[in-house]
Amino acid sequence: DLARARREALAAEAALEAGDLARARAFGARAARRLEEAPAVHARIAQVRALADFWQGSYPAAHRLLLDGAGRVRDTDPGQAALLLIQAVHTSWYLGERQLAATLAELAGLPLDDADPLAPVAAYLTHLDRGRAERPPPLSDTLAEVRRRGRAPDQALMILSGAALALGQDADAYELATALAAEHRARGGAGRLPTALFFMAEGEVFTGRHLDALATATEAMALARDTGQQQWISQFSSVLAYLDAAKGEEAACRRNAEEALAGTASGAVSGGVPWAHWSLGLLDLGLGRAEAALTRFERLTREPMRHHICATRSTPDLVESAVRVGASERAAEPLARFERWAGSVRRPWADALVLRCRGLLAADDQAEAFYTAALGLHDQDRRALEYARTALLYGEWLRRARRKAEARGRLTDALEVFDRLGMRPWAERARGELTATGAQAARPAAGPAADLTPQELQIARLAAQGLSNRDIAAQLFLSHRTVGYHLYKAYPKLGIASRGELKDFAGRLGL
Repeated sequence: DLARARREALAAEAALEAGDLARARAFGARAARRLEEAPAVHARIAQVRALADFWQGSYPAAHRLLLDGAGRVRDTDPGQAALLLIQAVHTSWYLGERQLAATLAELAGLPLDDADPLAPVAAYLTHLDRGRAERPPPLSDTLAEVRRRGRAPDQALMILSGAALALGQDADAYELATALAAEHRARGGAGRLPTALFFMAEGEVFTGRHLDALATATEAMALARDTGQQQWISQFSSVLAYLDAAKGEEAACRRNAEEALAGTASGAVSGGVPWAHWSLGLLDLGLGRAEAALTRFERLTREPMRHHICATRSTPDLVESAVRVGASERAAEPLARFERWAGSVRRPWADALVLRCRGLLAADDQAEAFYTAALGLHDQDRRALEYARTALLYGEWLRRARRKAEARGRLTDALEVFDRLGMRPWAERARGELTATGAQAARPAAGPAADLTPQELQIARLAAQGLSNRDIAAQLFLSHRTVGYHLYKAYPKLGIASRGELKDFAGRLGL
């Protein structure tokens, strides 16, 4: 019976990797019924069942399974217990700060051999505890420590990528998530792929690469629906809502946000809820409804959401909303929390956002110094959107100070970025400010990819890199006929007649 249970446990793991959650649950349940005195196999089954529960939105049940499985092998196999608790860090993220801190403490207390590849992962994750003040090590250093010890399971590396985003290490997190996504594509691992794609989409949003984020989120949403992963359906709905909000597309934003907000689990935050609140707040802020935006952002400052990435990253939006409604005092505590976070992650772009917020809150004789310092720290190439947001606020300040010529330069810089990203409300705001300085702002010409659907854009990019229809189909889990159909639809939109001409569009397609 034990041998058969082990085979069923392996079958459950294989079904999970393929994204067949029903079969994963069935094999896991059968294996569990055969076991009495095999804690190691029990722990493996617990991980399969917990991931199936987690992906389907049952966070408390998933968390209990992981803690129970880790408890069974804590003393006999600390490495296996560590893997379960590393996954439990992810489930506790949706249960609240108290549960997160308790899980991190449990992980830190494991008698884990320092030679275990999971030891550096566990050490890195402890920095998610907001009570810790020291700077986290670079993700690249942690990965190097893992490699020196052997190889960590992909699931642990996946959690590492998400943690790096929470700790402000966006570029390294994105690189790791991209590598993991490529590995899962190569072996047909549709089960875990949405997780990697979500961390990729977050990295793309945080760096203002909205077209890339749209393509990533659209593909991942279809995959999550196909595999019944409600957790990621909720998450990607809210990412799409954010992208809609940035463009000022209210109906689409509300529709996607409503899907993300539906089905909140008891005692937990449904996957997409924080992103949905950020999205709806950004929509209101962009459309000039600052009081509604502030109310929305303030929801993110309370438990069980205030430790979420969205609660942190939306703080500059909260500060701007508070200043616009004349309620600066409502920004004090969230900004103090954001400043502590920025001080711990020590990234120039995070320091620039703190300076932007201080500029908004400062008296007129001090604001300019904060704005100019922020612009000096912003990365115009890799974080053009945040640079543009600060340039807009500074340009508005200069215009109010009747320094119109200086204001025009800042406002023009901001407008170029907003137009390029299709952020209509923000572009119109910059355009209105430019008009108030006496300048004329031209309307943007649509780019070559503007009319492509996200899937057409994604397929056109891969084809421009020289991949065949069958190669593209394998990467995107589509049929080669579907790939051919989308290319057929994309060519006239791009004004070309053949695949060979796509290479000329590589730069304009964001490659």
